[in-house]
Amino acid sequence: MAGTVTVPGASVPSTPLLKDELDIVIPTIRNLDFLEMWRPFFQPYHLIIVQDGDPTKTIKVPEGFDYELYNRNDINRILGPKASCISFKDSACRCFGYMVSKKKYIYTIDDDCFVAKDPSGKDINALEQHIKNLLSPSTPFFFNTLYDPYREGADFVRGYPFSLREGAHTAVSHGLWLNIPDYDAPTQLVKPKERNERYVDAVMTIPKGTLFPMCGMNLAFDRNLIGPAMYFGLMGDGQPIGRYDDMWAGWCVKVICDHLSLGVKTGLPYIWHSKASNPFVNLKKEYKGIFWQEDIIPFFQNVTIPKECDTVQKCYIYLSGQVKEKLGKIDPYFVKLADAMVTWIEAWDELNPTAAAAENGKAK
Repeated sequence: MAGTVTVPGASVPSTPLLKDELDIVIPTIRNLDFLEMWRPFFQPYHLIIVQDGDPTKTIKVPEGFDYELYNRNDINRILGPKASCISFKDSACRCFGYMVSKKKYIYTIDDDCFVAKDPSGKDINALEQHIKNLLSPSTPFFFNTLYDPYREGADFVRGYPFSLREGAHTAVSHGLWLNIPDYDAPTQLVKPKERNERYVDAVMTIPKGTLFPMCGMNLAFDRNLIGPAMYFGLMGDGQPIGRYDDMWAGWCVKVICDHLSLGVKTGLPYIWHSKASNPFVNLKKEYKGIFWQEDIIPFFQNVTIPKECDTVQKCYIYLSGQVKEKLGKIDPYFVKLADAMVTWIEAWDELNPTAAAAENGKAK
């Protein structure tokens, strides 16, 4: 059952950034012992834990954390028939946490992700870096060859238009991983021992018109700017595809951000990805997606959202119609997915009526 638990704990840094404006969303099927390592960085914040799998199983959370925990029974109770849009037996269930949050910002992390160290050996406060990324502008309209011009010690290079130097609001901060790379199953199979040991000290804006494979294990976003588009699709139990949940969300988000002149950053911060998933299990989940993405990518590259769509919800509903019309020809799954996209928006607006009213007012 969902509940809120607050227990006094160890000392934490004073005045953490956005303490009352950010929720940390964690999908899990196991006890959250990994939070002990993150305690110095996460303890001041509110956690939303989305329990996947058997709802009768008890998930243990270390003492000292302020959290809500939702299992499948809670999701069904809160959303009713619309709970069909939330995946089961797949980490895509995390997006339910985005929906029930009431904060402006979201950080989501997987339970096999640990604190990484920078080249000097210092622990990386991934959450702090994500917040810095979100609070500074992006440069989606013109690439700066020194990467993030707003970072200390950098600036806009010669030839960068002054008219674009104010940048755009940042909607998404996409972090990376040391140790186990986020590879697909075929790459895992041919490079089973490969590890990412390269620490690149850079943050860059993904240019307008360029898609990217978004990974959900170390991700932050501005819920007010792009939240309704952060739907991780229908994956897992009863679906013909898995491990494309975050990428589907990323493609939808990027197209909508481009349309609404919002920015998406990638690079720092790094986390330490501790566990490689089974490549044979992954291949079974991915194999249809590996074929389908050859049609999905051109679809997103070529879709044009009408200028009348001036809210995230309107953009997303338009995208759902295009998914049904264009991708529905590939497989009936995409018709089902398009319907779930509409259901997701309806459920989001029901749980966030103030935000929905504001969006509707803006569209008038």
